[in-house]
Amino acid sequence: MMEAGVRKVVLTAALVLLAGCVRVIPEGHPPGHYPPAPRYPHPGAPPASQPAQPQPPVAQTPPVPVSNAVSVGVQPGPAMATLGITDANARPALVAFRASCPRLVSRADTSGLTRALDWQDVCAAAAGWPETSAAAFFLNRFEAVQVGDGRSYVTGYYEPEIAGVRQRQPGYDTPVYGMPVDLVHARPGDAPVKPNGMTPFGRYDETGQFTPYYDRTAIEAGIIEGKAPIIGWAADPIELFFLQVQGSGRLRAPDGSVIRIGYAGDNGQNYTNIGAVMRNQGLIGTGPGQYAGSMQGVMQYLRDHPEDGRALMDQNKSWVFFREITGDGPIGALGVPVRAHVSVAADPLFVPLGAPLFLSTDRGVVNGLWVAQDTGGAIKGANRIDSFWGAGVDARQTAGGMSARGSALVLLPRGVLSRLAAR
Repeated sequence: MMEAGVRKVVLTAALVLLAGCVRVIPEGHPPGHYPPAPRYPHPGAPPASQPAQPQPPVAQTPPVPVSNAVSVGVQPGPAMATLGITDANARPALVAFRASCPRLVSRADTSGLTRALDWQDVCAAAAGWPETSAAAFFLNRFEAVQVGDGRSYVTGYYEPEIAGVRQRQPGYDTPVYGMPVDLVHARPGDAPVKPNGMTPFGRYDETGQFTPYYDRTAIEAGIIEGKAPIIGWAADPIELFFLQVQGSGRLRAPDGSVIRIGYAGDNGQNYTNIGAVMRNQGLIGTGPGQYAGSMQGVMQYLRDHPEDGRALMDQNKSWVFFREITGDGPIGALGVPVRAHVSVAADPLFVPLGAPLFLSTDRGVVNGLWVAQDTGGAIKGANRIDSFWGAGVDARQTAGGMSARGSALVLLPRGVLSRLAAR
């Protein structure tokens, strides 16, 4: 989201690596994931079944450097009628797709799959299509394509909630910073452009040279005091650390009032996955004396070993600055609210942001129609998907336990595939 975005913490279920989303996080910023958890039924999702077998990718001769969907190969997917799309699953996807349309018909598609013109007719049809026959909309207006080998890996993210207040008070001593006045994007030519088309965040020093912004250690030492507004005060710096990895969330005060915050920018420093660091050091796992390989286990270690825990967190030099969200949200990288059970984060080099996807995996709860409305720094490559599950305890459990493998299909307006083949 160098556009407004939300997204995530991902301790992957297999390796418990903090990487994923709410996340909701901006383009270019990492999300995170959490450990295995009980499954919760996905309303309207098709029943669990054997994942569809992806076809081999179209051969490239000579090899083309992997950079976007076109370069890894695109070929027709199965007929739409064979996917088992139902009105129950299609209805929320239609609503989400409508919200994506203003961006689809105006923004450049870095995947190379579509042009803004390709979306005009299908978006015009979506505007007046009755939700009672939502399945027919997707069956009549789209065709499925497979990008690369089609093999997907799906994780989950959610919107976290931590204890926090607007005005500082005893027990709430950790500042939640807004954007500092001296944090800027590099001017053209002063730093390489990132894959999302934006230059990185940083600052200009006394000599006028662009440099990375202060890292986590310096910020926590108070170097930006007076330079950044304070949106609120968190009770637990460890909880705030994880909320930063997610990219957005909620501060809940003792009186029940809530401040919703979302990603505004970051310090331009590299993100380090402390879950991976801890596993490599043998601190978390299933062995004797190890802490559980879960978010709770990681947090417990950080609290039981405050000095070592602080050093671990400081290895992640990245820092996220927030803005208060007063309307609908959280907001994804596409600039529209992300919705539980329907929005996913994907790599815009391989999926047009705003496009529908169809997932068929070994986890029935995630199977069905979704819409790509977000991105994440850890969500890179073809068919790498991060599913959004909302807020609250159930969402945290589901997102934390989501580790699904199977196939992914991108749904494109009818006629796009033949144009790509002709080209």
